[in-house]
Amino acid sequence: MLQAPQRTGLSGPTLIRLLTRLTDVDVPESRQSLSDHLSQWLGWTDAIALSAALNTSPPVIAPGARMFSSAEERECARVRTTLADAIASDTAATSAKRIVPGQAPAKKSAAVEQAEADYSNFRQRYLSLQHTMETSVGNLRSRLRGMVAAKNGEMTRLAVVDAIMDRALLPKERALFGAIPKLLQGHFERLRLAEAAALAPVDAPVDASVDAPVDAPAAEADAAPPTDGAAKLEDGNGKAPAPATAPPPVTPGAWLDVFRKDMRSVLLAELDVRLQPVEGLLAALRAS
Repeated sequence: MLQAPQRTGLSGPTLIRLLTRLTDVDVPESRQSLSDHLSQWLGWTDAIALSAALNTSPPVIAPGARMFSSAEERECARVRTTLADAIASDTAATSAKRIVPGQAPAKKSAAVEQAEADYSNFRQRYLSLQHTMETSVGNLRSRLRGMVAAKNGEMTRLAVVDAIMDRALLPKERALFGAIPKLLQGHFERLRLAEAAALAPVDAPVDASVDAPVDAPAAEADAAPPTDGAAKLEDGNGKAPAPATAPPPVTPGAWLDVFRKDMRSVLLAELDVRLQPVEGLLAALRAS
C-alpha cells in the first residue's frame, strides 16, 4: 500500500504533526510564545475590550439561571460523537468497492472515474464538514459559556473573556483552518503520481550481444562447467542463490484509500482542536 513520505514533525497538537508529515511544507517551529501570537492576532478594539473585562468587576447575574448537570456532559459527548461519525461516513462515502476474487469489475465510464479522482470533490466535502463543525461546536460553546456566566464572580469574568476571544479570533481561525484543504491537495497529487509511477511498465534493456555471431570457442566456453571462482557464488548445497523476491504488486486505486484515511485523520484532529475551548468551559463548570 502506498504510504506518505515520513517527515520529522513539529511538536504540538496532533493536527500540526499530521499536516507536517503529510505535506512537503518545511516550516520551522515558531519560537514565539502564545502571548506574542495573540498580540498579533488581536485588534486594538479587541485588546480594549479584553482589558476592560480583566480589570473591571464582573456583572452581577440574577439568580435562577440553569445549573450545570450531567445533561451538559452528555450533550458534549453527543456532539463530539455525531461530528466524528459524520467525518467517518463522509470520507468513506465514495470509497471504491473492493473487487471480490472471481468477480468481474464493474465497468465505469471515464467521467465517473475522473470524478472519483478529482480533488475538487474532496475539497468541497472537507469545507462542508468544517462548516458543520464550526456551527455545532460554536452553538455548544455558547451554551456552556452562558452557564459559566451564571455562576457570578470570577466565573462570569471568564465567560466574558471567552466571548471576546471567540469573536476576536474567529476570522484568524477560519483563515488557518481554511488553508488545510489546499495543503491536502499536494498530498493527493503526490499519492496519485506515486501510484502511476509504480504501475508504469518498465522497458527491459536490450542486450546488443544477442544478435552477434558466436564462435565455437566462445560457445564451448559457455558450455564449460563453472570454474572454482564461479563455484564460490553457489551456496553450500551446490545450488545457485535464489533470485530476490519481487515486491508485492500495487493495487490500482489504492492511493485513493490512503488519501481518504489521511483526510479522515486530519479532520478528526481538527475536531479535537475546535473542541478545546469547550473542554475548558466544561472543566470550569466541573470545578465550580
